[in-house]
Order: sequence, then structure tokens, then C-alpha cells
Amino acid sequence: MTKIYGMLTFEALSELVAQREIETIALGFTDHYGRLMGKRVDAEYFVQEVANSGTHACDYLLTTDIPMEPVRGYQFANWEHGYGDFHLVPDLNTLRVATWLDKTAMVLCDVKDENTHAHINVAPRSILRAQLDQAAQHGYQVMAASELEYYVYEDSYRQAAEKEYNHLTPLGWYIEDYHMLQGTRQEKFTAQARQHLKYSGVPVENSKGEWGHGQHELNVRYADALTMADRHVVFKQCLKEVAEQLGLSVSFMAKPTPDATAGSSSHIHLSLWANDTSAFVGDKKLGPVEGSDVFRWFLGGWMAHVSEVMVFYAPTVNSYKRYVDFSWAPTRIAWSYDNRTAGFRVVGKGNSLRIECRIPGADCNPYLAYAAALASGLDGIANQIEPPPIFDGNIYAAQNLPRVPYTLEHAVDNFASSEFAKRVFGAEVVNHYAHFYRHEVETFHRWVTDWERKRYFEQI
Repeated sequence: MTKIYGMLTFEALSELVAQREIETIALGFTDHYGRLMGKRVDAEYFVQEVANSGTHACDYLLTTDIPMEPVRGYQFANWEHGYGDFHLVPDLNTLRVATWLDKTAMVLCDVKDENTHAHINVAPRSILRAQLDQAAQHGYQVMAASELEYYVYEDSYRQAAEKEYNHLTPLGWYIEDYHMLQGTRQEKFTAQARQHLKYSGVPVENSKGEWGHGQHELNVRYADALTMADRHVVFKQCLKEVAEQLGLSVSFMAKPTPDATAGSSSHIHLSLWANDTSAFVGDKKLGPVEGSDVFRWFLGGWMAHVSEVMVFYAPTVNSYKRYVDFSWAPTRIAWSYDNRTAGFRVVGKGNSLRIECRIPGADCNPYLAYAAALASGLDGIANQIEPPPIFDGNIYAAQNLPRVPYTLEHAVDNFASSEFAKRVFGAEVVNHYAHFYRHEVETFHRWVTDWERKRYFEQI
């Protein structure tokens, strides 16, 4: 069994705290955007009180936009209800050393109701937990992996803000996909990221240059879906904070600049397991793939519901700028075997057979993306949804295939009206997130962009 460095039991943490090796606990959960929110707790106080009884945070954190303004119109929390507290309950299975921070450990939390102690149903980790419970009821364990891409810039975050995020200097200046020399130039950042992740409970496989200038990919080992979503969150936090310490900046925007050839994705890999064996294993032929009915129907359901849950894969206005033909991002809903033009790329065989969905961007919240994928696939199994025929060839050229939604506005309309989404997530969750995404769209529509000024200021 692979050793997971950096993960802590409560007993091991208590020892480190007594020895003054750990003095601070960073305690957090994600908001809708996937940002880590929370507080830092004195380590002794955590051991004595918080580990058992948890702590609190203001419930407005599940109703804010990017600038942290409370958005009106939510039923969950609002000015009329006075913005009370919810309960942050540390999941001690996520307890780890955060080696990039001084004498600090980190723990992720479930968000629960202060009075009933039930999971808050609109919290992202709760939404994934609910789908994992559904899978468990059918005897399945869900294994998953995220492949995250990102851009690295020579400018610090403060310098980038002062430049209004224009004319930043990427860490690379030509296409560096698998390029060892350009990868070496990235090592001042990436080597530290790999090492800190490895020794902070996020086992690393490899890193490599990507297609864009200054774009990189760092892959970590697969795990059960909840653990993987947690690793995804720690990954992003670690890389941002390491960049901050080095005077650099890293962006997980789906498309950070108009001239960025390739957007940044978060390809997600999923398979279902039962009794230590992949439930995808079977002898049914589906094109060149040998798999089970469970594999076939899971793929069919996942594909069938893409447009209805697209907001969980592509959650921002910017997300949709990534879906450009011949850019390595999928633009049409099709599946193939080991074909990178496909939105659904099936890879592996036997116990390694899995489905790679290339639709989510690096800006996705992993709890929501995994929940959407799992709910869709489980519905496929329940209703024996057949996938379309395998596509062989260049999917970008197949104009007859259904396309992914063009805009966030299009995607949120699909989500809000989806009977499937209301059935699997609940009407309260759908209404809450539809309001969240519609606010994002409305805010964008009120904004005057650089593109508009350059195009119209003088010439119109």
C-alpha cells in the first residue's frame, strides 16, 4: 500500500502540538466557487475543544459573490434572517500537515446546521456526500482523479492586481507541452509545489508543461471521490500560497487571456467499484472497449445529462471561452476510446477501465463537478441509458453532434428547468445554485469590458 505522507491521526497531531511542532490549525470549507474559507485556530485549543465540538462561521459565506458581497434573493440566508451561523465540523480524516506553512496543520470541514446538526444541503461537500450515499446504497464505491492545469506568471498577485491583470509575464514564452527545458524554467515553482503536496497528504504522480505559454499540469494519485475532491481543494490552496510566497501568481481561470491558445481544464476520471473489483469490468463489447452493463449505462447517463448540469462543470462566464474547436477543449458531446477530441475519453482496460470527462475547467468546484458526474452516471444505471455509438475520428469536425452549452446563461437556464437536477439534488439546491449563477451572469452583463472599449470607443 502506498504511504501517504503528511496525513495525521488526532493522536499524532496531539503529540506534535504538545511538542510545539504544530501551533496553528487552518480549518476550512469551500464556498460555491471552490475557494477555501474558514479560520485559523490555536493548535492547543483545537485539540482541547474544536476537534470534538467544531466551530462556527457566518452563513452568508454560502450567499456571497467573488468580491464577498452578500447577494440578495437567497432563501438559505439573507438580511431578513439576519445572517446567523452554521456549524463547521472538522472531518478528522482530512487532517494533514500543511508543509508550506510554518508549524501549521490543515483540516477540512463539513458544514452543518447549528440546531439539527444535519448537513447543510446547499454546501458543496454536502452535495457530493449525498451522491456518494446514493452510490453506496447500490453497493458502489466511487474512485476518481482530477487532472488540473494552470498558468504561472512572473508577476506577484499584488502586481497582477495593480496591472488590472493585463500584460502579465507568463513563466514560459513558447509552447511547452512536454518540453523538458521549459519545464526546468518552471521548476522554481513546480518543484516546491510537488514536494509540499507530497508531504501534505496529496500524493503526486508527475508534472509537465502544457500547451499554453507558462501553462503547466501537475497530477496527483487517484482516490475515493470524497478524498480526491479534498485533495483537489488542498492542491489549489497549496499552489496559490506557494506562488504568493515566491512572488509569483498562478491562475486556474478556464481562459486567462484571449490569446491563450489552450484553456485550463480539470479532466475528471471516474470508475465504480464493488468488492475490490471495478464494476466497469465485463465482456460486453462497445466498440473497442470491453466492459460491463454498469460501465455502458454509467457512460450513457453521464453523457445524457451534460447540458442539464453543465453549470457544475463550467461555473463562470469565463468558463465558456475555453470551448473552442482545435484547442484541446471538447466542444461536442461524444465519446471515443483514447481520443483527445472527445468530451468523454474512455481509457484503460480491466480494473483500470475508466471514463475521463474532459469538459470541466480548472475553475470548477470539485465537490460539485464530481456530484454532477456521479448523479448523471447513477441515473444512467438506474434507467439503463445507452450511450450513443462510439465516434472514431476528429470530433471537432463533426458538426452534427450536440454541442456543449455556449454560455453560462444558456447553461443555467438548462439547470434551472431540469427535472433531473431537481430530482437528484433537490429543488432547494437547484434554486439556490440557479440564483448563484444567474447573479454571476447579471453582474457580467452590467460590466463594460476592455474589448468593448477597444472596439467601439472611437470607431462607433
